[in-house]
Amino acid sequence: MKKKKMGDIEYYEGSGNVYQDLGFKKPEEWALKARIATKIFTLIKEKKLTQKQAGKIFGITQGRVSDLKRGQFDKFSVEKLMSFLNALDYDVEIRMHPKVAEAAQVYVVGTSV
Repeated sequence: MKKKKMGDIEYYEGSGNVYQDLGFKKPEEWALKARIATKIFTLIKEKKLTQKQAGKIFGITQGRVSDLKRGQFDKFSVEKLMSFLNALDYDVEIRMHPKVAEAAQVYVVGTSV
C-alpha cells in the first residue's frame, strides 16, 4: 500500500486486492476464491436454495456451506469451488493469455444464462 496525503489527511491507497493489503499468504488465490464464492452465493440466492439444499447439491454438509459463506476459503480449493459452480449448472471456462497489466491476474467473469 502506498501512503498518500491530501491536505492534513494521511491515508493509504490499497493495491486493489484486500487480501494483499492485509498481508495474507497467496492473496491472489484468496481473491479468486472470494470472487468464485460470491458467484456461488448469487446463484444459491437466485435458485432460492437453503444452505442445507446447497450442501446436498455440492455433496457437503450445511456447516461447510456456512463456512464458505463466512469467507473461510482456506477450507476449499479453487477446483472444489469450480465443482460447486458445475453442480449449480454453470460451465466453468478457463482462458489464458499474456498479461495485460504489470502483474498477471486471474479474473472471474460471470454471465447470466
